[in-house]
Amino acid sequence: LPPPDSHHLNAAQGWLELSDPVSAREELNKISLAGRAHPLFSFVRWELHAKTRQWAAAYLLARYLVDRCPQEPLGWLQRSYSLFALQRPREAFQQLLPAAQQFEDISTIAYHLACYAAQLGYIQEAWHWLDKAITRGDSEAVKSMALEDPLLAPLWEHLGECLSPAPAHEH
Repeated sequence: LPPPDSHHLNAAQGWLELSDPVSAREELNKISLAGRAHPLFSFVRWELHAKTRQWAAAYLLARYLVDRCPQEPLGWLQRSYSLFALQRPREAFQQLLPAAQQFEDISTIAYHLACYAAQLGYIQEAWHWLDKAITRGDSEAVKSMALEDPLLAPLWEHLGECLSPAPAHEH
């Protein structure tokens, strides 16, 4: 995305990070029509929809991104997250499953599948995906996140004993 559109896109991302969706929208509105056709514009626009909890619009945009850029894992994650936010966890889980095979090395996909499975009551499935997330990513960071994630609450009864770091040996 060439300047000045790239500058507006970066500014919009900055405003979103500062939790100012109004300013982010203003920056996105400054992007040319040609620039709006670029996938990066759509990814940031999804973030704006998510920040303002416009989940139906976010879902439509993410669905478009998966169709247009199926090689980009972020679109798959955004689509499933939108569905989950729309209270459609079964669809979120089912539509993210193909991405788990396509992007085997991305722990975030496995982690999201674990969360959706746990929310659906598929406890064994949730453990399966959480284990994959741990082995595919920064295992300590994933474990720490899992111990605090309310979406994984159905696993918490056994999560602490399975994921707690080993006690340090005193010398």
